[in-house]
Amino acid sequence: MGEKSMTAAAIAAAALEKLLAMADAEKARQVQKYFKETVRSFGVSSPQVRALAKELHVAIKKEWSIQDAIQLCDLLFPRPELEAKGVAALILARYHKSFPRSLFRTVHSWLAKNYLDNWASVDVFCPQVLGALLVKYPHLLSAIEKWAAEPNRWVQRASIVAFLKLVKKDEYLSAAYAMTARHFTNRDDLVQKANGWLLREAGKRDMKRLEKFLLANGPAIPRTTLRYAIERFPSEKKKRLLTQTKAKK
Repeated sequence: MGEKSMTAAAIAAAALEKLLAMADAEKARQVQKYFKETVRSFGVSSPQVRALAKELHVAIKKEWSIQDAIQLCDLLFPRPELEAKGVAALILARYHKSFPRSLFRTVHSWLAKNYLDNWASVDVFCPQVLGALLVKYPHLLSAIEKWAAEPNRWVQRASIVAFLKLVKKDEYLSAAYAMTARHFTNRDDLVQKANGWLLREAGKRDMKRLEKFLLANGPAIPRTTLRYAIERFPSEKKKRLLTQTKAKK
């Protein structure tokens, strides 16, 4: 690629051209069954999307800065197709060492504008990008707490899944547990499921701590969240936890 072809607009166009060339209409129809909301898809597999993001990054990495990667997201995130959003998110994640603090505000804007308007796009993007921001700028851990109270379901879900990789380290467990508790009154099933997912991942680090947390908060925890959270416990313990965490009549 020549210098002129390295612009964000040119890379966005190249990504869309390559995705269209790989498109599979039948696979695209099958994708919809995993979503309650309507989504658009090229029918390109996740491994193909990752491979394309890698291919494009190889072409641009010597020339691009973090600002170019952010501009690519500005161009591709508003696109309706899952894969277009995915390519941009994966390329941006490769610049995590250069993330500016201001990206936190930009991420919130993308989510609030519903540019990442499905669970798959949020779940690809947030653990790698938003999670990396929380590591680089620890004071943002208090800033993201406010996201739990926002009306947008994608902002809410993002505040949870941002911690999915972080809970592999002890220093983020308390913040992750505190975030899950902020969502216990949320009735959105996509938020409840994400909350249970995060608790399950936290349990991988410390199962006893997870059990203690569930018993302490049991009646307040939505049953959907609880069922996701206890998936890795032995069968008998699952049954006991389901019983012990019920609200008393």
